[in-house]
Amino acid sequence: MNNLIKLPGVKSMTGLSKSSIYTMMRKGLFPKSIVIADRAVAWIEAEIQEWIENKVSSSRRG
Repeated sequence: MNNLIKLPGVKSMTGLSKSSIYTMMRKGLFPKSIVIADRAVAWIEAEIQEWIENKVSSSRRG
């Protein structure tokens, strides 16, 4: 089952600001949010975790 997290949780997990998240989403560099209700979006937690793991892996390579 996919857990959904709202923007404050995404910011906390990644250390990114709201504007950085949305800029990176537009550029295809960050997982896209999904609409969960009128004027409400969330992210799939597993996708955010995977993005973080990829960032860690790429920074360790070198």
